[in-house]
Amino acid sequence: MATPESSRHSLIPSFLYSSSSKKSLVLEKMVASPSPANGGAPKGFLVPSPSEPGKIEMYSPAFYAACTAGGILSCGLTHMAVTPLDLVKCNMQIDPTKYKSISSGFGVLLKEQGLRGFFRGWVPTLLGYSAQGACKFGFYEFFKKYYSDIAGPEYAAKYKTLIYLAGSASAEVIADVALCPMEAVKVRVQTQPGFARGLSDGFPKFIKSEGALGLYKGIVPLWGRQIPYTMMKFASFETIVEMLYKHAIPTPKDQCSKTLQLGVSFAGGYVAGVFCAVVSHPADNLVSFLNNAKGATVGDAVKKLGLWGLFTRGLPLRIVMIGTLTGAQWGLYDAFKVFVGLPTTGGVAPVAPASTTPELAEA
Repeated sequence: MATPESSRHSLIPSFLYSSSSKKSLVLEKMVASPSPANGGAPKGFLVPSPSEPGKIEMYSPAFYAACTAGGILSCGLTHMAVTPLDLVKCNMQIDPTKYKSISSGFGVLLKEQGLRGFFRGWVPTLLGYSAQGACKFGFYEFFKKYYSDIAGPEYAAKYKTLIYLAGSASAEVIADVALCPMEAVKVRVQTQPGFARGLSDGFPKFIKSEGALGLYKGIVPLWGRQIPYTMMKFASFETIVEMLYKHAIPTPKDQCSKTLQLGVSFAGGYVAGVFCAVVSHPADNLVSFLNNAKGATVGDAVKKLGLWGLFTRGLPLRIVMIGTLTGAQWGLYDAFKVFVGLPTTGGVAPVAPASTTPELAEA
């Protein structure tokens, strides 16, 4: 039986899902470099770094730990860096009569709060999005493998985009539970002058005002914002990067320099981020409104903002912010993976040599 063409070009090759010694032997011949250390049959699929001598076994505890650490760095640092943009965006959503545009919004903040005001709320931003990034990237890699195993080699290859969508959605449900308390405090600190200076005094004030459950008042709109965002972020990124390596870059991915591979990660992430911003923006407006107004409901937000305002208020700034943010996140995440000895995310799957194809099919 011939190996289906789609499985050869899948980002999740079929031979990753078997522990058969025959398949492991074929895989070793295809991707493993000769090494004196390889004294016996490999326990799993080992992916060598483009330049590092060390190896991390794919889907091992070390692999998931590396992805979790990379997610902490990529999400926590990037969201903290764009705090000024986020601050203006949130205030434009809450008080459009005062913050009429991006430029005037920065002017109002500078006049009323000075330069220090541009980074108000950076601590809950850093902590909240670091926790979210850990769960988002770590669980995405876990669920992608988990759903691929359930589907089996043929269907995992054929419906790889559905695997990306399901894996990212599942990961984001967990990630938002970690993010929601810090997001609630951040929005309140940023949009209500005088409420608190930051996390240390803002958190207890929020608890006193709203109760502990109030920290999760915005969880449903947060899921509504973040789940579509993350599904678009991962599925479109994987697709865009695959297309870039197939059609825009003449050199095979494994022969590209690390700098070029990371450049592809940033470019793919930026384009994916633009799509993410458009898809998740209505829910982003809802989250800002609910966390700012005590006792407000989704109906109140829709009534005050209107459908047009729900989809467009603050959108241009968010496109710039999320595009840059997502590009930087993928760049940092893949840079960390390369640093610890893993390949960058996405790309065209290597085609098996003709002589090995029958063995893969028969095994």
